[in-house]
Amino acid sequence: MQPTERGYFQVDVAGLALGSLYLYCLDNGQQRPDPASRFQVEGVHGPSQIVDLHFDWQDQSWKGLPLQDYLIYELHVGTFADEGTFDDAVSHLDALKELGITAIELMPVAQFPGNRNWGYDGVYPYAVQNSYGGPLALKRLVQACHERGLAAILDVVYNHLGPEGNYLGEFGHYFTDRYRTPWGDAINFDGPHSDEVRRFFIENALYWITEFHFDALRLDAVHAIFDHSAWPFLAELSHAVHCRGEELNRPVYLIPESSLNDVRLIRPWAQGGYGCDAQWNDDFHHSLHALLTGERTGYYQDFGRMEHLAKSLNEGFVYTGQYSAYRQRRHGNSAREASSHRLVVCTQNHDQVGNRRLGERLSRLVSFEDLKLAAATLLLSPCIPLLFMGEEYGETAPFLYFISHSDPDLVEAVRRGRQMEFAAFAGQGETPDPQGETTFQRAKLNRGLLQEPKHRLLRKFYRELVHLRKTLPPLSVLCKENLEVVGFEEEKVLFLRRWQEASQVFAIFSFGTRDSELSLPLGTGLWTKVLDSEDPRWKLKAPVLDSPSANTLPRTIRSNGTVTLVLQGKALALFALKEDQ
Repeated sequence: MQPTERGYFQVDVAGLALGSLYLYCLDNGQQRPDPASRFQVEGVHGPSQIVDLHFDWQDQSWKGLPLQDYLIYELHVGTFADEGTFDDAVSHLDALKELGITAIELMPVAQFPGNRNWGYDGVYPYAVQNSYGGPLALKRLVQACHERGLAAILDVVYNHLGPEGNYLGEFGHYFTDRYRTPWGDAINFDGPHSDEVRRFFIENALYWITEFHFDALRLDAVHAIFDHSAWPFLAELSHAVHCRGEELNRPVYLIPESSLNDVRLIRPWAQGGYGCDAQWNDDFHHSLHALLTGERTGYYQDFGRMEHLAKSLNEGFVYTGQYSAYRQRRHGNSAREASSHRLVVCTQNHDQVGNRRLGERLSRLVSFEDLKLAAATLLLSPCIPLLFMGEEYGETAPFLYFISHSDPDLVEAVRRGRQMEFAAFAGQGETPDPQGETTFQRAKLNRGLLQEPKHRLLRKFYRELVHLRKTLPPLSVLCKENLEVVGFEEEKVLFLRRWQEASQVFAIFSFGTRDSELSLPLGTGLWTKVLDSEDPRWKLKAPVLDSPSANTLPRTIRSNGTVTLVLQGKALALFALKEDQ
């Protein structure tokens, strides 16, 4: 190969047929796969393959969705469907559409070692995982989403590469020892020779958007992307992605994950930000989880009060510069001025479930009534909601951390790392072996649970909440200006009111175990009950009629300013103001 400028090498080779395998021979004699390989048919150590990426797209009428219409469903391809492939996942899209989901988010699909992995150990950013079905199968999945009116989001990892099969550093100055990530060397985004490194990853983002028609990219752990240049990588990436969206005549979004509580991610570049479209807000999850479970270990020690949940709904971040006991320093800045549709919230996701020692989902930690509370708090919020696969019916299978590395020393290092990871958390029992086949198999969804009344009922409850979110004007418009949330600490009750012009709703959530009497400022009007978790239709067993627990809130409330209500423990209700009274 002949050297060209800026470290590139080039050669023209005639007569190569589709399906041909190839390797690069480095100056030291090592033979390596193509860092920009489109397909690794034999895995991370094998040769790259020349593949035809042509696909007969039939989604020309698809013009994307407004960001505030996103209702995201996060899934891991290998455990979402029985066969663990893109094609098998297609067969479940209709059920998600019927539930009211509007966007599917795939955990990373770039080629990783073996056939069992969360995807964050990918080492070929352009190659679609072979065990999932390869690039054409991924295109079929995206097209199937668009045919059903579903947006497609891809989780991409630009903060590190996995440890096995990672030969990228042998080709150029892709890594730097000036910074460290929890997963090894940081990527060189601001040092000498970094321009072409940045180009490699920016073109990767454009590849997924252009070649595979993805509507949005979720950026993994951008707090581990280190760049002190005047034109940061994230800002350059955002600019390139939005320009490509304009060329394609459809909206394309960047949704980073960050542990920093830094609103600069979603500020425009002209205002000193990075210009991304939305970001994950873990503080909502932590606030809700701590209230539901009572857990106070690890980062949950910073949460557990009603004011935390109220602030996460009113403003976004809970920690906005005050002291964090978990971090032992001040943390975060304010998201008060950020639009609520720029914050993604959840009750569960792959991290919050999978990074527990035993991978317990919320369904294993709290009661059925608590699951309804969690669902309503999420779906009545003014932010973009994200559901983790199986959440809607109370899936009980653990989502454990799993790998299938081939290097015994690396496998043992991962095992030790998992043991050390839980030092800050209380827990009992042995950590499941991440390399074990059974650890992976246990994580697969068990949709047979939908034959059981409890799980079937919970799914209906989710569907009803999604329907109300989409059809009631105050719930369908995502903004903070028309929002009031108050937490009552002693009663363990949350009061939420939202309005849109003359239309108003309010919801009350009781996280305590005892009945609570509250005086609420409702103004003047007639309120009609829209949803009550204590209604017999949402109960597993019909209540005894002469029992106090059978008493539900009134169907209508006439308010002349302040109304006193009695709310049962572990219950919630939603009321709508009757218009044109």
